[in-house]
Amino acid sequence: MRAVPGSRRSGVVGPYGDAWKVRVAAAPEQGRANDELVRVLARALEVDRRAVRVVAGASSRDKVVEVDGLDAATAAARLGASIA
Repeated sequence: MRAVPGSRRSGVVGPYGDAWKVRVAAAPEQGRANDELVRVLARALEVDRRAVRVVAGASSRDKVVEVDGLDAATAAARLGASIA
């Protein structure tokens, strides 16, 4: 996952190499951008917010995100359908 904090609008941009690029309006301060990223992904993936976790890269633009209850193909299809 590639996060772009401080964007004008939050939303899924599209594929980014082997990952996905997501814009978040929140600034990268005190975990606000990570919280916004989780919210955006939960909405796009149609899962509860508690099912989405940043497991690596909390202070980096490149992050590893874990989602409970979805396989990779379903997640990719839902992200593709939600491109802003």
